[in-house]
Amino acid sequence: MGRAIDVGSAWSGSVLRLGGGLVCRVAELGERPAQLLELYDFEACPYCRKAREALTELDLEARILPCPKGGRRFRKALQARGGKTLFPYLVDPNAGVEMYESDDIIRHLFGRYGRGRVPLHLRMGPLTTLSSSLASVVRATRGVRVRPSREPDEPLELWSFEASPYCRLAREALSELELPYILHNVGKRSPSREAFVRRSGRMRVPYLADPNTGVEMHESADIVRYLNESYAL
Repeated sequence: MGRAIDVGSAWSGSVLRLGGGLVCRVAELGERPAQLLELYDFEACPYCRKAREALTELDLEARILPCPKGGRRFRKALQARGGKTLFPYLVDPNAGVEMYESDDIIRHLFGRYGRGRVPLHLRMGPLTTLSSSLASVVRATRGVRVRPSREPDEPLELWSFEASPYCRLAREALSELELPYILHNVGKRSPSREAFVRRSGRMRVPYLADPNTGVEMHESADIVRYLNESYAL
């Protein structure tokens, strides 16, 4: 029953996000970054969700540094770097910029890595924020607060796209355990899907690769179980 509730509420969150939910797909793409982007965020944050939707729609990879409430691994680093613990926070070494504020991040990403115009569902101001907030409410506090964990030597890798409710379950566990990971976006119409299928054998996400153990797997339930058994204290 717990699994059914998890999946059902995650699906509800995608539906409540309206245009950024189940219809989220890759937009027209522009320049591709030579260096990996970095995003400080936590899974349940509605503003962070907007930034991650932009990453999916622009088919961008990023190093995700989870900062759940009570976390010490990356929150202190962000405080030292930016002066505030506000989320999301983007580091783009290709443009030499670092910034807070989800709307500024979205404009930057579409301006540099898209065709300039932000999609309607990401530029409706309070309505965009409201629907993103509703998507968090249905999952209550999942992905919000830190759980004690062992820090990996190398970041994990996750193939995902923002609207997938199954990917959300995996990202929640990564967020709560403060596990850094490389996010590989493979949204609808993504040109990255072909390479992903060659690697994983099928177009199914989430897909986790852990370079620390050599483990790779599909299925959100298996991924969450693996993360808890391998890293939770």
